[in-house]
Amino acid sequence: MARPKRFVGARLRRLRAEHGLAQAALAQALALSPSYLNQIERDQRPLTPAVQARLEALLGPQPGLFEAGGTAALVGELREALAELGEPAATPEELELLAGDLPGIGRLLLDLHRRQRSIRERADVLAAQLGEAALLRPDGDPVRDYFNRRRNHVAELDALAEATFAAQNLAPGQVAPWLRAHLRAAHGIEVRVGEGAGDKRHFDAATRTLWLPDWLRPGQQAFQMAAVLGLHAHGALIEKLVTEAGFHTPELAAQARIGLSNYYAGALVMPYGRFLDAAEAAHYDIDRLAHRFGVGFEAVCHRLSTLARPERPGLPVFFVRVDRAGNVSKRHSATDFHFSHVGGSCPLWIVYAAFNQPGRVLTQIARMPDGRSHFWLARQVDSGPVGHGQARRTFAVGLGCDLRHAGRLVYSRGLDLGNPADATPIGPGCKVCERHDCMQRAFPALVG
Repeated sequence: MARPKRFVGARLRRLRAEHGLAQAALAQALALSPSYLNQIERDQRPLTPAVQARLEALLGPQPGLFEAGGTAALVGELREALAELGEPAATPEELELLAGDLPGIGRLLLDLHRRQRSIRERADVLAAQLGEAALLRPDGDPVRDYFNRRRNHVAELDALAEATFAAQNLAPGQVAPWLRAHLRAAHGIEVRVGEGAGDKRHFDAATRTLWLPDWLRPGQQAFQMAAVLGLHAHGALIEKLVTEAGFHTPELAAQARIGLSNYYAGALVMPYGRFLDAAEAAHYDIDRLAHRFGVGFEAVCHRLSTLARPERPGLPVFFVRVDRAGNVSKRHSATDFHFSHVGGSCPLWIVYAAFNQPGRVLTQIARMPDGRSHFWLARQVDSGPVGHGQARRTFAVGLGCDLRHAGRLVYSRGLDLGNPADATPIGPGCKVCERHDCMQRAFPALVG
């Protein structure tokens, strides 16, 4: 196999300067013409093994100086920094050139990025302490923030979905057949279920076909069909909400449409009044609700976080979904609970323990540094194709409420909710947590 060409101009110039050699002097010592060496240093010619051997005979061994492998760590860090800044990704060749030929500049850029991130985090902490939510850094999730500003409740879509459920005399858990027939009759959309249909749903506008994967349960199929119905039957209202929210970029507008259509789907499959009645009767037993409405554990948790109708609110809860790496992909609150944007999440939070006990609902009484106490339940959930060797997505979902409401939940039975010794002291994330004596602390607090 031919060895790859190596262009090392900047490194060769740096090496020559370190030894105090003029270009002409080095060329003579290497038995090269000055123009040939000049072309190597200007990356117009590659460094050949023969010239490298002469160079090492003259200046001594140069282990790793001309190899790309030694730059892998620096290349990786530079790629991560650019991604975090939201900058267009440089090509691998450009990053290797920077890391290999100008490693000092590469490390300087990383240092500047770390300083910028530290300053940004400190500003976020100060803003949070001052109660200035508007000062929080703008690189979060504007669509998620929009739902949270509405207390995760979109009354217009909720009312439409509930009215449709009642007008069609639908039954909980039996919505899928009507949706399939209605999409065909009213919107000319055929629903097809089969292997290789992709992730959750795919709508082919050219053939007016909605493809659903065969691993979705009937209730999950109903949810996906209802989301498509929301876009086609109530597209004007959804566009009005998107415009009023100020999502003017195509990317944010598209994300908001998906969020609003999914909200409509949840409201149609789990209509507000019937779902709240069932939740209260079952003392918020999520598995019982999932069975009755034909949906999954996560869908019920999400729907519970939307029950903020002023004239008839449900239990005020907060909902979160995380992966094993600690990435928060969903966080919604119908309360004043604040999910910190700074410092990550607390490793003592019960939601992370759910990955170690699949299928079990875990509970926790958690006390925050400001003295507030919450009741949390968490469980691992997964989705995706079924069968041996099939890759599936795995998350942990958590549902929490203020401790004073915990008695309304079936999951609090047998617990001494008033015993301070049973509460686990957790925090909003190490960098903003005031618990300096925590044995699990990973970083010092940024402020205070």
